[in-house]
Amino acid sequence: MKERITGAEALMRSLVNEGVKTIFGYPGGAIMPVFDALYDYRDRLNHILVRHEQGATHAAQGFARVSGEVGCCIVTSGPGATNTITGIADAMIDSTPMVVICGQVGVSMLGTDAFQEVDVVGITSPISKWNFQIRRAEDVAWAVSRAFYIAKSGRPGPVVLDFAKNAQTGMVEYEPAKVDFIRSYDPDPQPSDEAIKLAARMIDDSVKPFVLVGQGVELGNAQNELREFLEKAQIPAGCTLLGLSALPTDHPLNMGMLGMHGNLGPNVMTNQCDLLIAIGMRFDDRVTGNLNTYAKQAKIIHFDIDPSEFDKNVKVDLPVLGNCKTTLAAVSKLISPAKHNSWIQGFQPYAEKEYNKVIEKAIHPTQGPLLMGEVVRKVSEAANNEAVLVTDVGQNQMFGCRYFKFTKPRSVVTSGGCGTMGFGLPAAIGATFGVPERTVCLFVGDGGLQMTIQELGTIMEQGCPVKIILLNNNFLGNVRQWQAMFFNHRYSFTPMANPDYEKIAEAYGIPAHTVIDRQDLDDSIRVMLDTPGPYLLQCAVMEEDNVLPMTPPGADVDKMMLEIKE
Repeated sequence: MKERITGAEALMRSLVNEGVKTIFGYPGGAIMPVFDALYDYRDRLNHILVRHEQGATHAAQGFARVSGEVGCCIVTSGPGATNTITGIADAMIDSTPMVVICGQVGVSMLGTDAFQEVDVVGITSPISKWNFQIRRAEDVAWAVSRAFYIAKSGRPGPVVLDFAKNAQTGMVEYEPAKVDFIRSYDPDPQPSDEAIKLAARMIDDSVKPFVLVGQGVELGNAQNELREFLEKAQIPAGCTLLGLSALPTDHPLNMGMLGMHGNLGPNVMTNQCDLLIAIGMRFDDRVTGNLNTYAKQAKIIHFDIDPSEFDKNVKVDLPVLGNCKTTLAAVSKLISPAKHNSWIQGFQPYAEKEYNKVIEKAIHPTQGPLLMGEVVRKVSEAANNEAVLVTDVGQNQMFGCRYFKFTKPRSVVTSGGCGTMGFGLPAAIGATFGVPERTVCLFVGDGGLQMTIQELGTIMEQGCPVKIILLNNNFLGNVRQWQAMFFNHRYSFTPMANPDYEKIAEAYGIPAHTVIDRQDLDDSIRVMLDTPGPYLLQCAVMEEDNVLPMTPPGADVDKMMLEIKE
């Protein structure tokens, strides 16, 4: 006779069967049977108790982004479940593989407005790749296997399991399940031979080709294929925010970051190339600017694993469906070695102009208060440009992504499509569990830090070695910049009265230091990096520092501002 176990224990066995080792979560009434079962699996499943359920989702995201594995979190019903909504939406738009398991009232109580009952399936349907309500213990093994398969295959994304309490306590003759096929779901579409051949011909025929590198390269583990492709065809490339570490910063064909606060050359040359090759990116509005003028002179090839992205925002001449690890390798075999020296050299004047007008002032100031750009660059270099960059959202994010340097893949953890303030601190916690051997540097503003500041308790309990660099300008900096530029300096509710962050860190047992003077910055950074475990380095930065260049919202992508005129 087969062993009979509870649905809650079936969940534990199923998670182990999926290779899960780390879970982020928070217990509560409707998920208590699961946490009781988890008590006996502490040697196999490392549960990280966060201080808020939103923190659990962002930690799971940070874990997934750096490790390439599926992030996992477990929370209770009602407010526990609704507190995960922001993280689920964030993971959906940024294609982050994550499984969220929520408690739910028993099936007999559904629809009665029972205590802490919320329609989780209804709420999460638009923001998840798949969701399912587990109503019977017999469905646990199948649902978990299917959830992980969907979350990590194809274009990754979040999956939600709504776990009714009676299914947690019910008994089942457990058998492991292995879902690796779903009818009508094709996560690994095979590329068309004709599309591959046509792409190769278009590339060979181009004189001024330009590649847009998106996060799909990282998600598809196609970093090597990308480099081989670029180097054989000698094509310059620009990277999206989430694709920044897919290509080393100092690679000679890496022309910099695309987008509203990207580098001047890649944005201008987007509207001068004759062939635009988009790889694993979704033509976000922050990258394209005004769609009516975006790359109208160019033919466009779009490599992507998700057919829904083709022609969604930008009409393309050739969609190439498939995992870019496969499609890039196939195209590379067919293209002819090429040189585009004069075209590549055309980026140089823009790089020099941007350096002279913006970058040199941002990273090598000689007087005045500390600047965010110089702090970011000094931290990056002190960590040998090998650290994982985690950011919150706002000016800290833009300065972080502009001036941090990358030598290793999967080194950028930031909230792209959702722009979630409060993302940074818990995501950095998750990253330390995903790649415990690497240094994790979090750049965060005073606004974003306070949104999830309770996760300092998680750092305290777990000893997570997050190096927190607080760029404190006493403002909601990004909104203030827009108010300065577009709202006549009317700073409506953007100045912030801040607490004593050193005392807060001390209360959590986290070493902390505040640096104000430029001459103290190098030593302060070295102390932070040399201190075992977590550290908070507060940098008192210029209050009205601005992120430049900038393409104003709705403007042409090549109409970048290098200065703000008063």
